Amino acid sequence: MGMGASGSSGGGGRRRRGGRSAAMSEINITPMVDVMLVLLIIFMVAAPMLTVGVPVELPKTAASALPTEQEEPLTVTITADGRLAIQTTEVSDAEMIPKLTAIAAERTSKKIFLRADGAIPYERVAQVMGALNAGGFNEIGLVTDAAGPSLGGGAASNTGNDGG
Repeated sequence: MGMGASGSSGGGGRRRRGGRSAAMSEINITPMVDVMLVLLIIFMVAAPMLTVGVPVELPKTAASALPTEQEEPLTVTITADGRLAIQTTEVSDAEMIPKLTAIAAERTSKKIFLRADGAIPYERVAQVMGALNAGGFNEIGLVTDAAGPSLGGGAASNTGNDGG
């Protein structure tokens, strides 16, 4: 009982009937990949634009960035002309602490970030920090632009190694 060759095209090949090709049953994923790449580029371009909207010229420092958190940070901004803003809403000096206390009651994180224009006198920054501290906000972070000058006089190194 030997095995003989059969007349059919053995196993995995496709057969043509009447000169017509069989319907293609695979999914073409090339258009889907193209759409996903376009969406990725759109989100990469749009993500940096979603920051707090009060324009200030932050001072440059050699400090590294803080790790990211789950919650959007609570931010107080001092503009170039000395006005205060909580997130993007402008407030007066007297309104700041009551509004921050109400906002902080609904949040899990007790951190608050202070953004001050580089042209603001240090006295104004110290006054706002003192008011925040008196209002019960003890975890205050100062926001600066990274890669500014270090105390050594040169630009900051991102690697942390001075080469020597």
